[in-house]
Amino acid sequence: MISIVVPVHNEEENVGPLLAELTEALPPTAQAWEVIFVDDGSTDGTFAALGRLHATHRNVRVVRLRRNFGKAAALAAGFAEASGDVIVTIDGDLQDDPAEIPRLLAKLEEGFDLVSGWKMNRQDPWTRRLPSKIFNRVTGFVSGIRLHDTNSGFKAYRPEVVRGLRLYGELHRYIPVIAHYRGFRVTELPVNHRARTHGRSRYGVERYMRGFLDLLTVTFMGRYRNRPLHLFGGLGLALLGGGTAVLAYLTVVKIGGSAIGQRPLLLLGVLLIVVGMQFLSLGLLSELITSHHEERVGDRDRAGLLVDEVLR
Repeated sequence: MISIVVPVHNEEENVGPLLAELTEALPPTAQAWEVIFVDDGSTDGTFAALGRLHATHRNVRVVRLRRNFGKAAALAAGFAEASGDVIVTIDGDLQDDPAEIPRLLAKLEEGFDLVSGWKMNRQDPWTRRLPSKIFNRVTGFVSGIRLHDTNSGFKAYRPEVVRGLRLYGELHRYIPVIAHYRGFRVTELPVNHRARTHGRSRYGVERYMRGFLDLLTVTFMGRYRNRPLHLFGGLGLALLGGGTAVLAYLTVVKIGGSAIGQRPLLLLGVLLIVVGMQFLSLGLLSELITSHHEERVGDRDRAGLLVDEVLR
């Protein structure tokens, strides 16, 4: 079974043609499939159009959110309803080409857990392409996973990748990063991309600004969740080292007979020592909280989050 999750918001003119293209693209897979449309608080006739599709197609399911909660919430609702052995996400604006789905599924069968579609020849104005390129470069540098198009909504997953995945804010942009940190095999595949013909884009620069803050959250939780002292302690030791060097220099100056009481460098040295101790203390407290949490989680439950397969 293939579950296709489609988050939509004010896409009344696009949902019908998208279903027709999905129907044309999926028969070559020779597998049963379902489409889960998630209406993210549309204010036009999108839900009515989805209702008509549901009434005439047995494999169409519709989820309607109470209001516009955002793409992350829409995807989470779709994942909760998906029952397939493979999950595909595709945007509802017809810019992603459903004919590429068999290629994504074939790549998934090569042993990967998540395949992300890379819009190599993106058919969007430069005002969207340029921020996206910067966003992907920064994401790759900070997170350590190098993808050309982390933010692509066209992806294929094994269900265990999204199981237990908490999506909120702009975290849907970082699903490949989260999957990578959880030990899943992630890759990307160039896919066809088309210009938008109906509706309008709702993505702006402000979403990338909010997304950068979420990137810091994802990176911290992925790299340092189980070893916070490595981050806070490292910063603390660096600051302590800097403060110690400054005060040692001033001590030598004082011994040489010069006054140091009015020198700003003295305040800087003391400040570095104090802030360094605070970071080090924060790291130790974080380690205590983490170790307490780990003690409450059984060994079997903890191992279940890490094990890929067991041969007996």
